[in-house]
Amino acid sequence: MGYELKTKQTDNSVIAFIEAVENQKKREDAYKLLEIFSETTGYDAKMWGTSIIGFGSYHYRYATGHEGDAPLVGFSPRKTNFSLYLATGEPGREERLQKLGKHKAGKACVYINKIADINEDSLKQLIRESVTFLLEMYPNSE
Repeated sequence: MGYELKTKQTDNSVIAFIEAVENQKKREDAYKLLEIFSETTGYDAKMWGTSIIGFGSYHYRYATGHEGDAPLVGFSPRKTNFSLYLATGEPGREERLQKLGKHKAGKACVYINKIADINEDSLKQLIRESVTFLLEMYPNSE
């Protein structure tokens, strides 16, 4: 039996999800991120799983045979911060992250506390480069 990715695209409402974010400031930032990601990628926002707002998608297949679909980029308003899902193997990523502002970089995510902490133009550049990188790596994607 193959491993199945838990996070799949759903038809759940992105707006309803953001509206359910308790903290008003976080909700406002979530709408701002929604705007930034939508405008920068040109993709409609879709819910992935129960808590990720994703844009576009790509199909990946690893050497192990494991394969699945994932959003090209996305974000999630978590309790303590925002998780930003951006491509990890992208060559100029580290350099661009230094210009982003206050953040923590995990293995697969970049964490920010609020939009006021970051440079929006740097974020847009990171989003664009992630999308370009993934579409080149996985050409059969949308």
